[in-house]
Amino acid sequence: MRAFVFPGQGAQTIGMGKALADAYPQAAQVFQEVDDALGEKLSTLIWEGDADALTLTANAQPALMATSIAAMRALAAEGFDLQGASFVAGHSLGEYSALCAAGALSLADTARLLRRRGTAMQEAVPVGVGAMAALLGLDLATVKEVAQEAAQGEICQAANDNDPAQVVVSGHRGAVERACEIAKARGAKRAVILPVSAPFHCALMEPAAHVMAEALDDVDIAQPGVPLIANVTATAVDDPTLIRALLVDQVTGAVRWRESVSFMAAQGVTEVWEIGAGKALSGMIRRIDKSIACKAVGTPDDIAALKE
Repeated sequence: MRAFVFPGQGAQTIGMGKALADAYPQAAQVFQEVDDALGEKLSTLIWEGDADALTLTANAQPALMATSIAAMRALAAEGFDLQGASFVAGHSLGEYSALCAAGALSLADTARLLRRRGTAMQEAVPVGVGAMAALLGLDLATVKEVAQEAAQGEICQAANDNDPAQVVVSGHRGAVERACEIAKARGAKRAVILPVSAPFHCALMEPAAHVMAEALDDVDIAQPGVPLIANVTATAVDDPTLIRALLVDQVTGAVRWRESVSFMAAQGVTEVWEIGAGKALSGMIRRIDKSIACKAVGTPDDIAALKE
């Protein structure tokens, strides 16, 4: 049994997707459609632009989605499509890529939603007020205790439960810095402040959740061709009304990635294809369940290897 998974922020690199677009007209068409939907040449930024500009949340989110969908279209051109998959899942913004790949959202709507999501997340908290940190070597229960102790009247929450040894906390900068010190005292191998522009997946994102509730009200969501494993519930969903609500909850809610992968494994998934930029999710999945075989699919060479 196979699942397709889609990366989140941090996987972006200048030049991603260019080889796919050069090799497959279907992939090139994806970037053109995203450019048209946004009314700007995002593809130029992705392929030739400045890394700092691409890293801005409002750019990175639609850019990573475009690269993932370009890879999906290239796969389809070679006869690999979602018919061979039992589930789709995505890490944070990757959930939108997954829904687009599964036919629940149109490509143009997905691009516009992610531009709005990225902008809303950036604007929800003034720069410097919030932070995120990866705590390595502590389990989720311990990190929740650390976050509670660090809060001291501010916000500090477990934001991404990535794998058994990596949980990310998010909130006010002071609280997150305190969490790093407390985590080290509790035996964390490392505690690293992340180079992100806003404190995602915590209560500080409430203004962005309101923006996304309005934005999602204006788009059609169809039943996906295969069920989505939702970030905030770590279970399968295919009801469009529920998907809409969960996408709003996801803005402030934790990404339950470790549990999502364990859910897939319990349902019989033995192979996961990571579609788009980078291989970060494959690394997490291997640390969660070594029995799952991972394949990263982001270049023509990756697709050629699958054909063999």
